[in-house]
Amino acid sequence: MKRNIAVVGAVIVRDGEVLCAQRGPDGTLPGLWEFPGGKIESNETPREALVREINEELLCEVVVGDEVATTTYEYEFAIITLTTFYCDLIAGDPQLTEHAEVRWLRPTDLHALPWAPADVPAVEAIQARLAV
Repeated sequence: MKRNIAVVGAVIVRDGEVLCAQRGPDGTLPGLWEFPGGKIESNETPREALVREINEELLCEVVVGDEVATTTYEYEFAIITLTTFYCDLIAGDPQLTEHAEVRWLRPTDLHALPWAPADVPAVEAIQARLAV
């Protein structure tokens, strides 16, 4: 029986560009791109988890806004339910602590990256809302 894991992702938008993060070589789904975030702990709301994860992963502070999408995707290792939220960066510049690379891309350019499958519906929702 596969584990069900609830995770959150931050769609951080700054100056019309979206922060994209490449997974490091040592974890699951190495080299694929995602919205930064992580697992929701048992004592947290999704929004609280996202604030904590962005602080831990990118050494930044965000304010969490509207939900972008919720997607459940079955990987070989687990069933992941990813909820993404639009976020505003309020302090710090993203630092690499877990990711191999981060890039700021215009919404129309997001499709150029190889995304983790659970993140793809959020990419499509962002492009539908923000691409001009």
